Amino acid sequence: MLLHVWLHECSFPFSKGKPSPNRSGREAVMRRELPMILIRIIVGIVFLLEGALKFVFPDEFGVAFFTSIGFPFANVVSPLVGGIEIVGGFAILFNFFAGDAALVLLIVMISALATTKVPVLIGRPFGPFALLKLPHYGLLSFLHEARVELCMIFGTLAVLVDSGLQIGRRREWYQERDR
Repeated sequence: MLLHVWLHECSFPFSKGKPSPNRSGREAVMRRELPMILIRIIVGIVFLLEGALKFVFPDEFGVAFFTSIGFPFANVVSPLVGGIEIVGGFAILFNFFAGDAALVLLIVMISALATTKVPVLIGRPFGPFALLKLPHYGLLSFLHEARVELCMIFGTLAVLVDSGLQIGRRREWYQERDR
C-alpha cells in the first residue's frame, strides 16, 4: 500500500500545481519505509530465482551440485532447499509471514555458508563437504567467495528484525494489531 501511495503521490509532483494536503506526512512515511521495501524486493527475488534454478537446472544448481560438495541425501535436500527458497522468497516479497520466512531462509543461508565457504576459509574439506578448487584459500578468499551469501544473510536479518515472527504469537481480542 505504501508503494502505491508513493507511486501515486510522488510520480506526479507537479500535478495541477498544488501539492497534496497530506503530502509531507506521506513523503515522510515513504522515506522511512522505502529502504526496507527495496531490501524485501531484492532479497525476495534472489531467493525466488535461486530456488527455481535448483529445479530448472538440476545439474548445475540442484542435485548434482549438492552431490559435488558432499551433501548427504542430495536428491532429497536439493528440492527441499529449492522449495523453501521459492516459498520464502514469495513470503518476503509479498510481506506474508516475512519474518518467519526470513528465519527459515537464514538457516538455509548459514548452512550454505558452512558447507561451501568454510572449507575455503580453512583451506581443507570441512567434514563431508568438499573444498572448491581456487588459487588461494584463507580469510580474503573466503570473504570474496562468500560475498553474496553474506549480503543475503544481512538482508534476511533486516527483514527478520523489521517483520518479527508471527507464527506462535498469540494475540488476544483486546490487543492492538501490529502495524
